[in-house]
Amino acid sequence: MARGKKSEKKTAKNGANLGFEQTLWQAADKLRGNMDASDYKHVVLGLIFLKYISDAFEERHAALKSEPHADPEDRDEYSAENVFWVPKAARWPKLQASAKQPGIGKLLDEAMLALEKDNPGLKGVLPKDYARESLDKHRLGELIDLIGTIGLGDKESRSKDISSVASMNTFSASLPPPKAKKAASSTPRNPSSNSSSK
Repeated sequence: MARGKKSEKKTAKNGANLGFEQTLWQAADKLRGNMDASDYKHVVLGLIFLKYISDAFEERHAALKSEPHADPEDRDEYSAENVFWVPKAARWPKLQASAKQPGIGKLLDEAMLALEKDNPGLKGVLPKDYARESLDKHRLGELIDLIGTIGLGDKESRSKDISSVASMNTFSASLPPPKAKKAASSTPRNPSSNSSSK
């Protein structure tokens, strides 16, 4: 028994187990029953990416505030450090403060659009369907609060990047594949029925 505890500590110390895998499963649980399991990853991973770049931005923003002649709202200060510029509308603390509002889906979509506008390399990559009717906004707010507990983009968390990518890939791969949906026209049409009407 003591041996097992020793190996747990070793795993936690070397970064192989980041500790947020359980939080990812809790995030999926928040959405269960609200959407197909194969759709979880689109909602969750979009939010995780937003949290990641917002954490990196906030860390750089705080550092710039402490520098005497730096401007924390100058985009060049971020690109010089390979940090995405995050417009005010897309910053995690602002979004998390609005997580319990019924319009949170719209705010998230607007945040993703603002990110794409200010970072052309992200154009067409980010999900922008958080305002859809089928996504329960109360659960979405809970999900934002849950992801808000994970440190992702700060320097310490970025040092574990290889493990975090592996963890997210493992999480994503362990979700069920998309279900085949029956279309109304899934039954092949009889070609002879078209020729008889000629």
